[in-house]
Amino acid sequence: MTMKKKKIMFLCTANSCRSQMAEGFAKKFGKDLIKVYSAGLMTAGVHRRAIAVMKEVGIDISKQDSKEIDEELLRQMDIIITLCVNAEEYCPITPPGIKRIYWPIKDPVGTIGTEEDILKEFRRARDEIKEKVQKLIQEITT
Repeated sequence: MTMKKKKIMFLCTANSCRSQMAEGFAKKFGKDLIKVYSAGLMTAGVHRRAIAVMKEVGIDISKQDSKEIDEELLRQMDIIITLCVNAEEYCPITPPGIKRIYWPIKDPVGTIGTEEDILKEFRRARDEIKEKVQKLIQEITT
């Protein structure tokens, strides 16, 4: 008997960084268990530094697309995870029966400093997201 794949959507402001990283990790760690989506309140393309720091851990998100929230698709999810205050506050109302989780992860986009300082913030966000995605998949499987 095969278990029905859970549908998970990761949401953030521009669907360029945090939600894209979460999508990449979820696809890698939960490939047989979940169907993964990501979206934003607006689109801004996948951030080049998010692509770079994900490549460092062996995950290529360069082919992922930045997408706006599709309310029809949103209603088909089992779990919706917001990764920032904007998405938590302005995401459409979560329909009944869909679990909503809030992961307030500080946005590395907009970090000021040297390139190394900026990449350090992207790595921090990446590692925080990785840990949360692994924990989520563990919860889904138990």
